[in-house]
Amino acid sequence: PIDIANEVVIALNEMAETKHIFSEIHAVMPGFINLCLAGRFLADYLNGMQKENKLGLEEPGQGETVIVDYGGANVAKPLHVGHLRSAVIGESIRRMGEYLGYHMIGDVHLGDWGLQMGLIIEELRERKPELGYFQENYEGEYPDKAPFTIGELEDIYPSASAKSKKEESFKERAQQATLKLQGGYAPYVAIWKHIMAVSLADLKKNYGNLDVHFDLWKGESDAGPYIPWLIQDLQKKGLAQESQGALVVDITEDSDSKELPPCIVQKSDGAALYATTDLGTMLEREKLYAPKRYIYIADKRQELHYTQIFRVAKKAGYVSEKTPMDYIGFGTMNGKDGKPFKTRDGGVMRLEQLIADIEAAVYGRIRENREVLEMSENEAEEGIKAEQMTEEEARATAKMIALAALKYGDLSNQAAKDYIFDLERFTSFTGNTGPYLLYTIVRIRSILKNYQETGGSAGRAKILPATGAAERSLMLVLTRYNEVMEMAFAELAPHKICQYVYELANAFNGFYRDNKILTQEDKSKQASWIQLITLVRDVLVAGIHILGFDAPERM
Repeated sequence: PIDIANEVVIALNEMAETKHIFSEIHAVMPGFINLCLAGRFLADYLNGMQKENKLGLEEPGQGETVIVDYGGANVAKPLHVGHLRSAVIGESIRRMGEYLGYHMIGDVHLGDWGLQMGLIIEELRERKPELGYFQENYEGEYPDKAPFTIGELEDIYPSASAKSKKEESFKERAQQATLKLQGGYAPYVAIWKHIMAVSLADLKKNYGNLDVHFDLWKGESDAGPYIPWLIQDLQKKGLAQESQGALVVDITEDSDSKELPPCIVQKSDGAALYATTDLGTMLEREKLYAPKRYIYIADKRQELHYTQIFRVAKKAGYVSEKTPMDYIGFGTMNGKDGKPFKTRDGGVMRLEQLIADIEAAVYGRIRENREVLEMSENEAEEGIKAEQMTEEEARATAKMIALAALKYGDLSNQAAKDYIFDLERFTSFTGNTGPYLLYTIVRIRSILKNYQETGGSAGRAKILPATGAAERSLMLVLTRYNEVMEMAFAELAPHKICQYVYELANAFNGFYRDNKILTQEDKSKQASWIQLITLVRDVLVAGIHILGFDAPERM
């Protein structure tokens, strides 16, 4: 191997085009080739990044439509910590694809058509039997205003769910109510519309607090019109077979290492299931959007469900064999005891409470030191002054930092893995955390602001070849920006962007420890460094925006 490596090195050194790219090419035992980029080539590459749209990022998407199915909340129920990962991972993937030039369509895909609807209807009947919806001879118009508030609705569902587990007769009535709703029974459809109106307003508010956004607010109910045709078509094609009164589709393939159960598309009582509505939703998506790729984000325990519906969709020809259908199964967010995250009294924590707790923790840290910046030795020497933060700004800043702490704490873990939610670690301003990234961006902004205020102007200055090891290391990390962004989306791996921006932040802070920028007497070198850290800021800002959060002006 070393002989071959030496031959390659000789050939490379004789090529004219390699001389301006590499400063050094040599072979080392047992047969590796070390390539050292030339300082001028490296600097020119970074100068080119600054001139280009999106810092030179290529856009392989070319407008191709991609459906991202995330969110998955059930109406009539508040968002809780179990909804966090789907929302945060899905939002990041939607932003990643959009940044790369794809036409990303995010769909919340609400659970709004299953048994929970029948449970709510029956519980409401028991609580308010006098309502017109439950009077057989009622002929008037149903009211526009819902007969319940969001608070009442959030009590109705868990009460009904608990009752159905104890009283078989109540469960049977709820199942019948679900069937009547799915069959278009007008009084129940009117109740369902009230449930949707009240729930959607609350869901949009809470998803908005997470800075998570959807292009479509569709649910299982939107698949309803497609289901009769779907069942008939699967039977007509010989794919759906009767089994114990139900209709099932065999999904077995020769390559399977173990036998997989068939996909049930209709229960023995004629009711639809999640698989049925998911397949109906695909029919609608193909008709309206003709996507070139599907991405589903859900709990990893649902892997079998997605394997089943993907195979049925392709066997039936509803989705082209060439269309990628990806499923990201995520792990659970656990408490320090290693068990799924709960409230102190053992209940499931509401998402808005989790966000409030993180905001309070961050605000507490800000109050401990009301100065905007915790001065490093370098900053103090360079004359950067801390400023007092008003109460209003402290609250707004705490909100932004809390969101960064929460989202980065989640996304920095590989999606499929469970992770421990550690409030103290996630809100720390040091280490591999969201607040640390924000602090780094704010630090760069502060340097740039002070540079301008003291009369500095980088103007048309260019980034010069590195003169020190830390500067060169920072430059090398910057060159990987394009590759990381493309690779992260190709692998649907937001954690790779987290790794990159953290590495870049560390490289910048290492460079800043070694170099006093504002007191640098060589003005051309100073202007070069200003351009370099401006590029660092821009890459970091782009990275965290894709992850789903932004940096405050001050901290």
